[in-house]
Amino acid sequence: MMNFSNVELGSFRGAQECDQASAFGGDFDFGHSCFTHYGCPSDMSDKAARGRGNPSTSRIPRCAQSPRQAPVVHSPRTNCAFRPIFHERSTHEDDQVLTQELWKLARKSGTLNLSNKALARVPKRLYDINEADADSKAVNLEQLTIKEEDAWWNQVPLNNLDLSSNTLTHISPKIENLQSLTVLTLHDNALVELPPEIGKLEKLMRLNVSHNKLSQLPREMYSLPELRHLNISYNEFDELNPDISDLHMLEFLDGGHNNIQSLPGGIGFLVRLTALLLPNNHIKELPPDLVNMRSLQKIDLMHNDLTSLPEDMGLLRKLECLYLQHNDILELPEFEGNEALSELHASNNFIKIIPKAMCSNLPHLKILDLRDNKITELPDELCLLRNLNRLDVSNNTISVLPVTLSSLAHLISLQVEGNPIKTIRRDILQCGTTRILKTLHDRALAKAKEEGGGVDDASTSAGISVTRLRGGQMDDSDIPGNFPDRYKLRHTRTLAVNLEELTSVPDQVFQIARDEGVHVVDFARNQLSTLPNGLQHMKDLVTELVLSNNVIGYVPQFISQFTRLSFLNLSNNLLNDLPTEFGVLNTLRELNIANNRFPCIPNCVYELQGLEILIASENHIKMLNVSGLQNMRRLSTLDLRNNDIETVPPILGNLTNITHLELVGNPFRQPRHQILMKGTDAIMSYLRDRIPT
Repeated sequence: MMNFSNVELGSFRGAQECDQASAFGGDFDFGHSCFTHYGCPSDMSDKAARGRGNPSTSRIPRCAQSPRQAPVVHSPRTNCAFRPIFHERSTHEDDQVLTQELWKLARKSGTLNLSNKALARVPKRLYDINEADADSKAVNLEQLTIKEEDAWWNQVPLNNLDLSSNTLTHISPKIENLQSLTVLTLHDNALVELPPEIGKLEKLMRLNVSHNKLSQLPREMYSLPELRHLNISYNEFDELNPDISDLHMLEFLDGGHNNIQSLPGGIGFLVRLTALLLPNNHIKELPPDLVNMRSLQKIDLMHNDLTSLPEDMGLLRKLECLYLQHNDILELPEFEGNEALSELHASNNFIKIIPKAMCSNLPHLKILDLRDNKITELPDELCLLRNLNRLDVSNNTISVLPVTLSSLAHLISLQVEGNPIKTIRRDILQCGTTRILKTLHDRALAKAKEEGGGVDDASTSAGISVTRLRGGQMDDSDIPGNFPDRYKLRHTRTLAVNLEELTSVPDQVFQIARDEGVHVVDFARNQLSTLPNGLQHMKDLVTELVLSNNVIGYVPQFISQFTRLSFLNLSNNLLNDLPTEFGVLNTLRELNIANNRFPCIPNCVYELQGLEILIASENHIKMLNVSGLQNMRRLSTLDLRNNDIETVPPILGNLTNITHLELVGNPFRQPRHQILMKGTDAIMSYLRDRIPT
């Protein structure tokens, strides 16, 4: 049996220097049974060799078990520095992160990025970055002549500091030394509190402390005079401090994914706020003065405990997007005054009725999501939502679809699954939106014929602003058939005629529309080959012009005379170019030229200084003119899906004004599809990282 009683542990010097004794570190008893049966292991090779010459000599059977080997005991390493990969960061290690190269770059650019550096503490000398260091002061005149850009008077104060994605637990009160900061990014850390001295950063405009462990903000912070963007999402807030109403310049507030129970009464004083995001909280009621925030464009209250909305929601006249999914709302208000509302998401609630008045009060609504509610009936007045693109009423208890839905010329998605619909065969419902609308359209025509060729009863009773069935007779003898009468033109300020296969429009129609103050013209889904000449009568009135789904092959030059035009939809036509004069439409905010035949974005489009949304998907565009896009300072949405773009220039990533970029469905290899699916921020970051230096 092996005897380890006298084993002396020593350093292991490698296999080449070890013999049989030293390898095990001691003496062994070779009288053990495992050695007596086969002999000493060291002699096995010799005996085996002799056995080949003498058959009578016994050899180890092939099936015999090999002798048990004694385990090798390695001695511990000595005089060797041992540092695990995961260890507690020291102050010295954190200080070394702020290298001299980063220091100089920050002094020149005013921006310092220390994100994702595993910092446990902020480097000490960071707080003195605005002070002239000894090296720059001691430099002589000759050195300045050679490298003047390093002189302290050519350096700029730090205005943008990014400390995100670290393990910071606190921020030093010395943060007050960074008086020039305008942007402070601290998201994805382990902060439990902020120092009161942060309230002395009087130039601070953007503060992001999301994904931390904060439960309150220092009272001094609410006196920041220039703060416009505040993100406190994914923290542990139970309430919003009433002092938040003192942030008079605040434009964006994200407090989502906290435990907020209610909103303070004075929140209505945030009159400059454009986006209020409070999803995934426990808010049960909205304060009455919420409607005083007249600049609000987006409200996100999904995943809360709301049971109702303020009746005077109509005072929020600039509201465009409202998210109310996963609440306990029982009924919707009429939204009188919310004419700018384009998206209403109210799925997973307990809504039973769609207010009829709501349909006439939301002329610009494009998305209506009411799935997973308790709705039993769809009103005929839904056809008044003439701009509706998507209607989702799946998983309700609807049994009948009104035929007036077929008059929605822009409806491209109708979701009705999960309802006990009995008036339309199941196979038709499974065919999708186009087949369902065609079936409803055919029934509307059949009903009109039964009534003697008149206008659809359902459409008339609903007060539809669109007369779409052929053979309709107007009360006014001076208006041709199939066009709205004077009363409807005056009441809706809209001239809309869809699905009539029109090839031309009489001039007198536009003259009457001008007299009645119409400013919206919609001739979608007809057979027009160009813009009607009579449209020129309304050049000083039209703000929205919709000519999608026609066979328009060219746009006449007189389009440049529409000095008030803000929305133009020319999608689904046969266009391959636009007139040079098109570039003078300085009031145009949204242009849709999707699904045409453009080989490139026309040069005149790059002259549209006020354009914010450009949709050019489903064309044959082969290249991106980044220099042209740089001229469009207000462009925020660029949709170039399903084109023939072969390369994406990395400098496109420098266009920080673009917040929504769509490039899926093009033949380029980089960025890859996985990057495209991560969204605009990921795409732009990917492109910026590949800009040659």
